[in-house]
Amino acid sequence: MKLQDLFDLAQTVLSGSALSFDDALALTELAEDDIPVLLSLANKIRVYFTGSTIDTCEIVNARSGNCSENCSFCAQSAHHRTQIESYPLLSEQALVTAAKQAEAHGAYRFCIVTSGCGMKNDADFPNITQAIQRIGRETTLQRCCSLGILSDEHVAALKQAGITRYHHNLESSKSFFSQICSTHSYNDRVATIKKVKAAGLEVCSGGIIGLGESWRQRIELAFALKELNVDSVPINVLNPIKGTPVENVARLHPLEILQTFAIFRFILPDKIIRYAGGRERNLGELVPLGFLSGINGMLLGNYLTTSGRGADTDLQTITQLGLSPIGLSL
Repeated sequence: MKLQDLFDLAQTVLSGSALSFDDALALTELAEDDIPVLLSLANKIRVYFTGSTIDTCEIVNARSGNCSENCSFCAQSAHHRTQIESYPLLSEQALVTAAKQAEAHGAYRFCIVTSGCGMKNDADFPNITQAIQRIGRETTLQRCCSLGILSDEHVAALKQAGITRYHHNLESSKSFFSQICSTHSYNDRVATIKKVKAAGLEVCSGGIIGLGESWRQRIELAFALKELNVDSVPINVLNPIKGTPVENVARLHPLEILQTFAIFRFILPDKIIRYAGGRERNLGELVPLGFLSGINGMLLGNYLTTSGRGADTDLQTITQLGLSPIGLSL
């Protein structure tokens, strides 16, 4: 692709027209020395559509390990032999305390995450909704959760409890999904997202890059998320965990990671594209460049089974770039 073609595609997006699949795929074929130009244009698109604010959230690993599903990347799967701590659902007080800590850190949103396929016949569900209600009474946080596959009844109960956004990653494209999970289907995930959207709630859904997928499959994921009209798109970069089937997968080149962020911004110009897991290991000192490549959301602090840089360092990165974390008083 010539630079003029790249400028023309950026202008297409800035004018409000949607990028075609073929045009998005062409962005993956840029010469390496043209990638910084792509990042700059993605940053311009971010500023034009979403301004300088950064949507921040923290999560709590509310129930860890012993998951029935065989997702190849997940340290919490009972199918893999990993060295993680497994435990049942945290107490209501522990969840409220975690939420208050997130609020003190400056997070805008707080997400309760549980291991497992979903909430069908799950005795913990009433306790989770009760904790969500209490967090609503005792903090100013926007409340989210990530509980796997849901029924319509579960969605209605979560909405009544005060959830404003539900997290449920597609993880990868439909054409690649069977290579990373066989205990449930891609369509199962799509069905839950549609139920949540139909109930009038927002959806946070993205995936993991670096699992061995092709560029085309990465673009397929972005367009699937666009079709589902999700509101927030977390992009994780694989952090291989010893004992999982993908423990020996080679790292992506940092420029390819930043290029992915930028292309997602071209495809999803007005959405939240969120920094998620694996950024420290794969980008190192280049983490700040993500915000100049189209990123406008960030998961603060630690992840489910791995540690991050800490919320203070994450927020410092945002503010030093002249950006404004939502919910943080500067």
